[in-house]
This record gives sequence, C-alpha cells and structure tokens, in this order.
Amino acid sequence: MVYLRQRCRGREVPAISAYPAHRCRMSLGHSRFSFYTAGPLNFTEKFMRGLILIIGMFLGTFAAAQELPDGVTRGASIEGITEYQLDNGLRVILFPDQSKEQITVNITYFVGSRHEGYGETGMAHLLEHLLFKGSENHPDIPQELTERGTRPNGTTWFDRTNYFETFPASEDNLEWAIDLEADRMINTFVTREALEPEMTVVRNEWEAGENSPLSVLMKRVLSAAFDWHNYGNATIGARADIENVPIERLQAFYRKYYQPDNAMLVIAGRFEPEFALEAVAEKFGSIPRPERTGLMKLFDTYTREQPQDGMREVILRRVGDTQIVMAAYHVAPAAHPDSAAMDIVERVLRREPSGRLYERMVEPGIASNATAFTWLLREPSVLFAYAELQKDDDLGVAREALLETVESLRDTPPTEEEMERARTELLNQMDRAIRDTQAFALQMSEWAAAGDWRLYFIHRDRLKEVTAEEVSAAADRYLLRSNLTVGGFLPVEETPPRAEIPDAPDIEALVENYESDEEISEGEVFDPSPRNIADRTSFRRLDSGLRVAFLPKENRGDVVVIDFAMRYGTLEALRGQGRVANVVPSMMMRGTENMTREEIRDRMDQLNTRISIGGNAGVVGGGLETERQYLPEALELLDEILRRPRFDPEEFEILRKERITALEAARTEPNVQAGIAMQRHSNPHEPDHPDYTPTIEERIEFWQGLNVATLKDHYEQFYGVNPRSNFVVVGDFDPEVVMPLIEKTFGDWETKTPYERYPRPYQDVEPLRKRIETPDKANAIMLVNQNLAIRDDDPDYAAMVLGNYMLGGGFLNSRLATRIRREEGLSYGVGSSFSAHGIDTRGSFGGYAIFAPENVSKVEAAFLEEVGNVLESGYSADEVERAKRGLLDGWRVDRTRDGALANLLENNMFYDRGMEYTQRLIDRIE
Repeated sequence: MVYLRQRCRGREVPAISAYPAHRCRMSLGHSRFSFYTAGPLNFTEKFMRGLILIIGMFLGTFAAAQELPDGVTRGASIEGITEYQLDNGLRVILFPDQSKEQITVNITYFVGSRHEGYGETGMAHLLEHLLFKGSENHPDIPQELTERGTRPNGTTWFDRTNYFETFPASEDNLEWAIDLEADRMINTFVTREALEPEMTVVRNEWEAGENSPLSVLMKRVLSAAFDWHNYGNATIGARADIENVPIERLQAFYRKYYQPDNAMLVIAGRFEPEFALEAVAEKFGSIPRPERTGLMKLFDTYTREQPQDGMREVILRRVGDTQIVMAAYHVAPAAHPDSAAMDIVERVLRREPSGRLYERMVEPGIASNATAFTWLLREPSVLFAYAELQKDDDLGVAREALLETVESLRDTPPTEEEMERARTELLNQMDRAIRDTQAFALQMSEWAAAGDWRLYFIHRDRLKEVTAEEVSAAADRYLLRSNLTVGGFLPVEETPPRAEIPDAPDIEALVENYESDEEISEGEVFDPSPRNIADRTSFRRLDSGLRVAFLPKENRGDVVVIDFAMRYGTLEALRGQGRVANVVPSMMMRGTENMTREEIRDRMDQLNTRISIGGNAGVVGGGLETERQYLPEALELLDEILRRPRFDPEEFEILRKERITALEAARTEPNVQAGIAMQRHSNPHEPDHPDYTPTIEERIEFWQGLNVATLKDHYEQFYGVNPRSNFVVVGDFDPEVVMPLIEKTFGDWETKTPYERYPRPYQDVEPLRKRIETPDKANAIMLVNQNLAIRDDDPDYAAMVLGNYMLGGGFLNSRLATRIRREEGLSYGVGSSFSAHGIDTRGSFGGYAIFAPENVSKVEAAFLEEVGNVLESGYSADEVERAKRGLLDGWRVDRTRDGALANLLENNMFYDRGMEYTQRLIDRIE
C-alpha cells in the first residue's frame, strides 16, 4: 500500500504537484485514485498527471476510476460533494465533514402537491405523516428515532417531500438510518388503521393554519393567481380531501412515487464514504427499479398558466385587529437565469432598514411592517410582497404604496449600494449554509426538486455576476399590473401587456460541465465529552471583573461563536424597570453614535458576521458568529454597539409602531392569550416587580407612554460589567489575539449600580382551570403548569429529567404523543416539559397540546390520564433503558454545536460550576 499525500489549506493535494492552486487531491492506495482540477492543464501539469497515472498502474493499487460497490456509478463532484447512482435509479449525494460529530441522512422524493390529482390535494403531506407510523423492519419509528438521540423531521412542499435524521456520528447509527429509509421507501404501513388517527392530526394542522389571517390570505391570493396549476393549491390541501381520501388512492400514490428512481439520498457529516456507499448499495440496491408502464409511468407535469390578462383581486374578511395588503407577481422558475435577478429584487425590496418597502412604507408610517419573498420552484412561481397595518390605517393608501414601490424597480434600477447589499446578504447566506452539513443537506432537497442539486452553485455564480441593468430588465418583464394578484380593486388597462413566463432551460445541459472553484477549510475531529471540553477550556478574569472562557477548536469554515451575559441591578433598583429592560437591547442594534442602523447591517454583511443582543430585568446578553479572519473587526463592531448606542428617536418611533401593531394582532391569538394567563397565575407579582407579567392592554399602554429618555436612563444606570458578567469564545481563534480586544471593550466598563442577585423562590399557587374564548379561530391550545420545589442538584433531578423525557419528550414517541397524537389523532403537537433552577429551589412541570376546540374535553382527559398512569405505575425497565440512550445521545449532539456549547459554558460560569456537573448528571442518568 502506497500513499502520497500532503495537506494544503485543509485540502489534500498531490505531494509532487508544483501547482497547489489547482487544489487537486490524490490518494494512491487501496485502489483509490482521483484527480480534480479547475481550468485547462499546461504541458507540465499534463506530464505530471500522466506520470501519476503510470505509477498507479505499475503499483496495481488503483484503477482509472474509483473502485465502487457493484451497481454504483460515480457522477459529478463539486466542492467536496459527490454524486453516485445505483442501477435502480437512486441518486446518492455524499458530503463528508469531519468537523462535527454528527451525520444527517436526508432522502428526497420528487413528489409534492404539484403532482396531486383532483380530490388528492394534501395527499403528499398526508403520506409524509404516515411514513412515521412504522414499516416492516421498523415497526415503531418514533421509538427508534428517540432512542438514537436524533433530530428528525419530514416536510412536504410543492415539488418534493423529504425525510431526514441528524444523529451522533457512528457506523452503527449510519447503517441504521440508511436501513430505516430503505425500508420505509417500500414497506411503510400505509393502511386504513394507520390513516384514521393520522388524518385527524393533519386536519388539526390544517385548522392551526386557519388561525392566521396572513396564512389564509396567502392561500386566497395563490388560488386567484393560478387558474389551473397546482401551485395554486396550498400544500396542506383541502379539508374535504384530507378527511375523505380513499386509502386505495393513498396506497397507489405511495407505490408510484416512493421508488428509488424517483428519489435522492443525501448523507452529510462525519462518515467514511466507502462505508456509506457499501451500506447504501446493500440496503437500497436490492430494491428493484419499477417498471414504468401503465399507471406506474411518471409523466412530467405539463400544466402551464396562460399569461395573466389583467390584475386580479382578493378580499378577505375575518376577525382581527390588523390589516394586510398583499401582492403576487408570476415569475420565472428557479433554474431560469432571471431567478438570480428576482432574488436581488426581493432583497432590495425587503431589507431593513434600507429596503425600498421599509423606507417608503414603514418609515413614513404608512405600514408597521412590509416585506417581500420568492419561492425557488421547478416551474414558474410567484414573488410575494405584503404589508401589515394597524386597523385605523388607510388600506387604499398602503396598497398603492406597496404596488408603486415594488414596480419602481422597472424604471429605477437598483443603485450600486443596493446591489452590493443584496448580493452580499444572499451570498453570505449560501456561504453559511455550505458550512453546516445539516442545513446544506436540506438545501439539496430544494435545489434537486427545482431540477438538479448543482443549480445551487450555478445560482450562486449567477448572483455574483448579475448586473443592476439585468435586475431592472427582469423586473420590467414580470412586475406588471396585468401580471398581478392583489388584495383590493383597481381599474385595468384596456389592452394590458402580458408577462410571458419562461419555462426552465435544459437543466442537464446547464449542469453537465459545471465546475466550481470555491474552497472551504475543514475542521478537526472534536470529542464533545465533558472531560475533553473541560480540558480544552481556559479561564481568565479582567480587572473590571468580567470572566472570560476560551475553547479553541478548528471548525469547518473557520467559524467562531461568542456568548456573553452581563447581570446587573438589585431588586429595589429594578422595580418598575422590567419592561424597559426588554426594550433597551432592541434599540442598541438600531444605531450607535458613529453608525446608523443600516451601516451596522452593512458592516455585519461585509464581515459575514451575525450579532444578536437581548435581555430582561437584570441581565443583558447576546451572541456573535463570524469567521476567524473577521473576528477582530467583528469584536470592534460589538464594542461600538454595546458602548455607544444612539437611542435614535426616529428609530424608536418605528419600533413603537411595530410593537403596538403586533400586540393588537395578539389580542385574538390563542397561544399568546394562554401563555400570558398561565404566566400571570404561576408567577404572580406586584406590577412594579421586575418579573411582573403584564396583560396585552398593559403592554400597549406601556409602549404608548414610553420615551427615549427612559431607555437612556436605564442604559446609563445599569449597563456595564461586574464579577458576575461572563464572556465565552468557542471555535477557530487565537486567545492571545482575542484577549486584548475583549479588554478594550470590557476592561474599563463597570456598571454604576451594584449587582445583587435577588431570589426567585418557589411559589405555591392555587390550582386553576381557565378557558379563554378567541372567536373565529379554528384551533385551540392547552397549557399546563405545576410549580415544583426542586433544584437541579436535587437527588430527584436526574429521575425527573428522564421521566419527563419519556412522558412528553422524544420524537412522537413519548407517552403523551403516542396516546394523544398517534393513537387518537387529537393533536398535531403535544408534549411536556420539566425545568429546575441551579440556585433557587424552584422548578416547574409543564405541558401543552394544540387541537380542534370541540376536542378540548378529550384532550384534557387523555393528558391527565397519562400523567396519572405514570404516577401510579411508573415506567418499565426496558422503557427506561431505551430512553437513556436517546436522551444522552441527544445531549451529546448538542455539545457538538458551538452555539449550544458556548451557552453551556456561560451557564456553568454563572452557577460557579464546571463540566464535572454535566458529567455527574450524565452518570446519574446512566
């Protein structure tokens, strides 16, 4: 066995290559050889390539092509992502990433609501639910998902359905996940017995959507915009179809579309490609390619909308406290070159605070919120724009302002500044996605459904190259009044121009020779055990008292994550300050002494950095995510935001209007009303206490009376650091470079008000059953809470955590979910929670369920009965053992995520404990 390897910026390149810029990778050994290059080869390179091939042939250790399992062929490879295909037609995408101890398996079936026939609306989504009911070799899928500590889901959209699991990286888990998806591809229990309870769950989900005026209006606009195409039907489907679809039609739909030649499997994360391919070939390779004749034949969908011949109008009247105006324009499909231009259009319109909708509608007070978005679909889609208004605002004025602003891009191309902002934001989002294997695995579903997964890279290239003139030309083609569906009425032109919406181009020709020259650094193999985290973490303290924790580790994309918290004040000092404390952080991101809100946003985009700040009474904290190369400048930006907030009166007025509008809309929202009522009963306080929970009316009154001077006073009195302030850095960084930057911001910034933590003890409140009427809402919510006198170091704590996990945690496999959702089909979402504090002797047990209002008695009875069963009979030994693995594996995956890890370290610092507490808790669970 002979290996000739060297590393170059996280990539392997030939050891004898004089041209590392080609970023080649060679592996001479174990019958493996690959050579990738971008651009033409010169004579020397051709000679070296030939020499390598001759050496390999002489050694007999590799063939000209990679040795693959029988029935597997290799396809395109871009930026470390490689496609393979099985003889039965299954497409397989492998994306190895050794920097995270997790794997995502995502299978996409190219079937969605676009493929549904008459009477079948919602059937693709209904079938998605049934695939969690069990299959021949995996009869209890939710149980297995819970035991493996997965983060799973399934989703349905217009062009596709996908199922994915993210789990701790191991060959055993990977083989299990591949076997699971192979088995439920053809052996799922699509039976009448499985359908009946699940149908009511899906109907419950449909009813939840009917609670939202925005959601309902969007459905109405879509149905008016599309005369014939299935994009005019919401993916959730019609209620009558959900309730009445014959099981035979569902079974036929399943047999036709859930086949290997209509699917794509993505595996992303820490795994060995050879092992993954062998497992895929073994598990999926035995599934035969179906005979595509008769009813099994797959036809390309061919329904196309005629060019719209005039503006259409929809009026929706429902109970509520806000107004909405919405517009939809037909646009090109995702694969068309105009898609990149329309992405720019969307960002130029929606960006805050420099977007045209914000500047022309929100800032002048015409609307409290305005935005735009497009969908990347296989066939011609729509661009949406909408605005929300208070109930006393002029809807007619807002409608005309919305249309004029959107259509302004026809005559006024984006400025250079608008182009750069939009382009940078979009490319940054794509850049962040490719660093995150789970996020990118799911992105592959969307782009493959749009035509081919490689369109992701082609679209990225188009975004880099599109010009303002091309953007304006695309806007001129599509943003026509005659191509518009809007809420309201306007006279039409006698002979309006018609927008010709192009079909997608020849995608195979488009992607056939595509190559990418992008490069991204790889990360290290990181052990997320508490001991290793403790060994890798170092601590320092500034003279001001700030405590700093450093955990350096190599990450994919050189990512660095920061978590910080500054605690302040005393109980007496904070009286009457609770709601003010919530607002101050919101204003800090809206401008500083030296930067406007938009300049802050631009700077974050330039540095590919995200900063967030939030707080409540007695604490302000936040997070920062950036790349190693930008970390010093990102910390300088954080310094500017934290130390020099402007509290601009104009920005405050915009924020005030946004919040009041949102509160008015919340008056009739079941979940908001229930949450406030529960908190006010379970955690009662006098109105001046910093932890007091106000009513919606009190919140509106507070915002109406609030002023900038009050916010400034709160900032000046309380903000700064003390010995209970913490700053945590995790990721790819040099502590010696970062420490002086932290000292610059926090070294001399001490709070003026002494800090004394006030206790929040257990409160013994009277039992209460309360029902709140929210008219014209098709869905109801139940919240349950019981205060507990317990701390997280109590001998019962570990047992309570595990017990709650079995009662109401896990993935569709808890006692509550099994009974109320899976068996009786009463609720789309049901579960329980348990928490305990690390200092105060206080905790809580909670529960929730969403359901149709007529089922309230059944849901209450089932919930209380399942809790009673646990109190009376407990759990079986086998049940406990299975739950241990799922819970602990889930925690281990959490510790591989830098954001969660930084937050864990900050919490430990606050509670004056280390990772030994986490290890003790793991030991107690085990």
